[in-house]
Amino acid sequence: MKKIKKILVSQPRPLTERNPYAEMENTFGVECDFQQLIQVEGLNVREFRDQHIYLEDYTAIIVNSRLGIDHFFRIAEETRFSVPDSMHYYCISEAVGNYLQKYIQYRKRKVFTAENNKFEDLLPAMHRRPQEKYLMVLSDVHNDEDIRMFAENKVIVKPCILYRTVATKWPQEKPFDYDMIVLFTPSGVAALRKNFPDWQQGDTVIACFGANTAAALEEAGFRVDIKAPSAKYPSITTALRDYLENQE
Repeated sequence: MKKIKKILVSQPRPLTERNPYAEMENTFGVECDFQQLIQVEGLNVREFRDQHIYLEDYTAIIVNSRLGIDHFFRIAEETRFSVPDSMHYYCISEAVGNYLQKYIQYRKRKVFTAENNKFEDLLPAMHRRPQEKYLMVLSDVHNDEDIRMFAENKVIVKPCILYRTVATKWPQEKPFDYDMIVLFTPSGVAALRKNFPDWQQGDTVIACFGANTAAALEEAGFRVDIKAPSAKYPSITTALRDYLENQE
């Protein structure tokens, strides 16, 4: 087993000093380097209009993230669409729903949130409003399972891509000399390959979060050494900590 000294974590650095990564650094003497491999950019007005979507045709917006909210109101402003007070919002979680307060006067009768981070939880509210016309805000990287779920339950949803994930350029002066790489999304895998097309994994340990990320790694020809979440490892940091403990 390779001795881990330097870890690339493909996420922003935690805002507080007290976090699981800092604890691992102190406990195991490793260095965690936080460097995002991807960034999000919004579609411009022309790209939005190429989808032949007219915001005034919809009475409800479905959002699965704060980013979705930001880009919906951004494109509304850029297309000079005044979002009506009557608009309804169906959100994947309470946290996402609360974020709407940045843009609207929050009222429970117009904001619906899923209790278990599953859009299925919103179906009863949707079925009570059969005349609702739904627009679902998405990124360019998404799966269509939720769209299919809505269709199977006789809720017609129009997907609308408002932002995309792109690879960030690795700083030329920064060496890529990690003993372990931690990835969180399929887009991060694609960014790794784009930045370092000739890189060979060798004995570098790769850890990932999510089944889709693991599948993307394997499809790209990489070996996945650590996976989360699982029954044993509910978070990526618990999986990393166990790995580091066992290498001692």
